[in-house]
Amino acid sequence: MNKTLIGLAVPLAITLSACNQEPAQTADVTLDTPEQRLSYGIAYGLGDRLKADGVPLDVAAFSAGLSDAVEGNEARLSQEEIGQEMQAYQEKRAAEQAELTAAEAEVNASAGDAYREENASAEGVTTTESGLQYRVITAGDGPTPGPTDVVEVHYRGTLIDGTEFDSSYSRGEPINFGLDQVIPGWSEGLQLMPVGSTYELVIPPELAYGAGGAGPIIGPNATLVFEVELLDIVQDETAEDASAEESAAEG
Repeated sequence: MNKTLIGLAVPLAITLSACNQEPAQTADVTLDTPEQRLSYGIAYGLGDRLKADGVPLDVAAFSAGLSDAVEGNEARLSQEEIGQEMQAYQEKRAAEQAELTAAEAEVNASAGDAYREENASAEGVTTTESGLQYRVITAGDGPTPGPTDVVEVHYRGTLIDGTEFDSSYSRGEPINFGLDQVIPGWSEGLQLMPVGSTYELVIPPELAYGAGGAGPIIGPNATLVFEVELLDIVQDETAEDASAEESAAEG
């Protein structure tokens, strides 16, 4: 649950868990006026988000709290009590999420280790000292980039099960980036590639996004597989340094 939603949802869900109370009867509610329809729409949208986020909501208590607030009645819980419930709920959710993340990290690490162990014995695969694995798909004959060069590449990235999480091919245009601005596996792998090459890179989590993962698809301790095509070195660090020295000498 994001912070914005927690800030909105938790004060309204202070009962912590659904009780056996019967929800308020709503069958006789009409939706004839703009105010009624707006009110229903707001409540439905909020309820749908709370349900999707797994907030343990007691509908009767929710309705009572909403009614008391709108009608200006005295709150049935003190601000201190509300704060305690909010904090307890957030801590509970954080602990649950940490357990899920730890379990996922363990599964991903084990699966990645097995994948890389098998891949290491595949034809044409080289494993570097860092644990990066690469296979030459197409050998280029151009220069190789340095650690801070800016390069132009096409690439496709997948998980070890083949799930694609990113692709410049799908976007229809290559991407430029500095080799000192990307994950270590990319920086190391691209420096092995002459311009014109296409390599497959299998990157262990410690050279990728580690225990933190990245985004909704790349989980914690995920091993990543990239097909990378090095199109060009668009900014050569050595050429740039030489140009700077020449300018300084002329000055």
